[in-house]
Amino acid sequence: MPKLVGYVRVPKFDEDQLKQVQWSALTSAGVSDRYIFEDVVSRRKDDQPGLKRCLKILDPGDTLLLWRLDRAGRDLRHLVNFVNQLLERGVGLKVLSGAGASIDTTADGDGQILSVFCGLAEFERELISEGQRSGGAMASKIRGHRGGRTPKMTLAKIELARAAMAQPETNVGALCARLGIARQTLYRFVGPSGELREDGLRLMQASGVNDTGGLPA
Repeated sequence: MPKLVGYVRVPKFDEDQLKQVQWSALTSAGVSDRYIFEDVVSRRKDDQPGLKRCLKILDPGDTLLLWRLDRAGRDLRHLVNFVNQLLERGVGLKVLSGAGASIDTTADGDGQILSVFCGLAEFERELISEGQRSGGAMASKIRGHRGGRTPKMTLAKIELARAAMAQPETNVGALCARLGIARQTLYRFVGPSGELREDGLRLMQASGVNDTGGLPA
């Protein structure tokens, strides 16, 4: 029988209060205490053994619930790979609150991809906003430019395009419409098989992102 599994991640300096908030949200959403895994992390050490145990017990048809999307990580590329690999395993994902709360991959068909795109786009906007509040430097890095108009392509769109283009059944026209970009723009950043092209590499490098990522082993 499919099960609901929850994951909790709290910083060591705010362990008690934030843990209670997350546990309460997950149990209210129907997750049994026995299926909630947690990590307490510090700035010096960011291992996530709880997440690894959590991922290990997930079977096709199960659903992973997170209080907020950033519980799984703050790196946008990692999060895109995280979601994509859950989908490949047949595991659903629901985000309960915060930026990315629209993500519910248990929806059928196009609704699944739409929820992922909307959630990651919202999460990216929050990262940009945080950069602006801290002086604007980080926002400029995330956008991959030094001023002027925000480009049509973003990190979230690049990663979604890479995942989609790697699937032979992807309709390129529909993908471009979903991302709000022209076909020419897509192919400047991502190749027909999902490979990064020069403009894509340049944007990722300007954003301080390496071409690595994915679920923990």
